Amino acid sequence: MNSVDGGVVERDSLTAPCVVLGAAVGVFGVAFGVGAVSAGATVTMTCVMSLLVFTGASQFSAVSVIAGGGTVVSALAGASLLAARNAVYGLTMSRRLQGSLPLRLIAAQLTIDESTAMATARSDEASVRRAFWLTGLSVYVFWNLGTLAGALIGTAIDPATVGLDAAFPAGFAAMVMPHLAHRSGRRAGLIGAAVCLVSIPFLPVGLPILCAAVGILVGVPKP
Repeated sequence: MNSVDGGVVERDSLTAPCVVLGAAVGVFGVAFGVGAVSAGATVTMTCVMSLLVFTGASQFSAVSVIAGGGTVVSALAGASLLAARNAVYGLTMSRRLQGSLPLRLIAAQLTIDESTAMATARSDEASVRRAFWLTGLSVYVFWNLGTLAGALIGTAIDPATVGLDAAFPAGFAAMVMPHLAHRSGRRAGLIGAAVCLVSIPFLPVGLPILCAAVGILVGVPKP
């Protein structure tokens, strides 16, 4: 097979998994849209949040804290803590993604768990860039389409009636499960759960989540 054919095969092998991953994330976007509207947000507010914030864990966290009666400060603090990992991703990808300032700003918006993971799994620079852009754009499009669909569904039905009020807990459970596959993740989860159980009766809504972040200290794998 010549180099041209090899390039075509490489592009094809990247496109399918990147798009499928984006579509899978879009399902969680639906859950977020439903949950945000049921928590009191408008369709416009919900969609703008996904367009601008674009980090699912932080969005779930912020809206769930507000829905539970927590303060805006607690919601933003928890969401910011969860989003801090994206800064590390940005440092990693900045060495691999070159271009004009506008292009790099767009890349910064698309630097998330999925795009970073797909990009860093590649060896040559061309594949790294292609995997990053394909995954980032796919996730962005599907996440926002899912958010819009979920928000519209949330305004048309009573989420509690059909059980969609459990969208936030289910979304968090789905995000946590992969981390429980290794020992450090299980230790972090147990410590976080214990801290939450102990602090919930005494602290305002949202603060137990921040305190539970102490589990990170044992959850980060040792070099």
